[in-house]
Amino acid sequence: MPTPASEANARHRRLAISLGDPAGIGAEVTLKALAHWPADQAPPLLVGCRRWLETCHRQLRERSGEPLADPAALEVLDLPLPAPVHPGQASAASGEASFQWLSAAVELVQQGHCHALTTAPIAKHAWHAAGHGYPGQTERLAELTGTQEASMLFTARAPGGGWRLNTLLATTHIPLAAVPAALTPERVRHKLNTLLAFCRRFRERPRLAVAGLNPHAGEAGQLGHEEQAWLIPLLEAWRREHPEVELVGPLPPDTCWMEAGRAWQGADSHGAADGYLALYHDQGLIPVKLLAFDQAVNTSLGLPFLRTSPDHGTGFDIAGEGIARAASMAAALATAWELG
Repeated sequence: MPTPASEANARHRRLAISLGDPAGIGAEVTLKALAHWPADQAPPLLVGCRRWLETCHRQLRERSGEPLADPAALEVLDLPLPAPVHPGQASAASGEASFQWLSAAVELVQQGHCHALTTAPIAKHAWHAAGHGYPGQTERLAELTGTQEASMLFTARAPGGGWRLNTLLATTHIPLAAVPAALTPERVRHKLNTLLAFCRRFRERPRLAVAGLNPHAGEAGQLGHEEQAWLIPLLEAWRREHPEVELVGPLPPDTCWMEAGRAWQGADSHGAADGYLALYHDQGLIPVKLLAFDQAVNTSLGLPFLRTSPDHGTGFDIAGEGIARAASMAAALATAWELG
């Protein structure tokens, strides 16, 4: 029988959703995902402009045959748009709105009104046009929570079974030319520890794989020096410190996720790792999006609370047309509820 404390705890389990750039598909994928929200779970608290959300709902009813949640039945922290916004047309106004909506959603979680956060996509150039020069939402979240650095992990449950694809990025939104300087033994050690802690949610003794930085993982120094100079020694030291964990790598980046692909397609997952560490943004996201574009969830680790978001962008090219797929947003909500 649930105790009074556990019942109170359950009542306080609630998600906050910041609705992203209003010129994009954030409202559409949110309304489509919430149409299937479980009746036994507290409905999320949305942060955005109610009038804009209602307008989107009316337009989508005319253009989309999919079920939609009714904004009248949703609780919305109403922060009106600072100026008119049109579908597909990012602007300083849309950037300012999404920036303020994210900040207010974080405050809701920090104040204990919600236990986890899901964010719809924003446009970095719209933030910049509004005067907010952040590389992305992750960096703003770190600032708001006083976190030195949040980690970006993408997770997706394979459609045919219980195996889960987990890929953490050692570096995120920086130019490729800046990656070698940003990669340090301390950073990689921290990211490995973060990946291990996450994977232990599902298996006590996980298997981790690390991709090399250079083609063929440097090929013994013939195609780059980073692996020989510091990455291989670091991984050897980390193995000695964590003898209970199987750590493989550095692996050639072009084959690192091969076993993950087989596991995702329903083959034996024995050879696949429980967690993958990619050393830069596209190295990790190309395999993740090839395998699990509609299922993968961007998960921020290291914050005082769990934050998830779909792994796609604002969809300006299809905004307002009613054709956006909501599977990734639904997965982001489910993951935030399950793991938050």
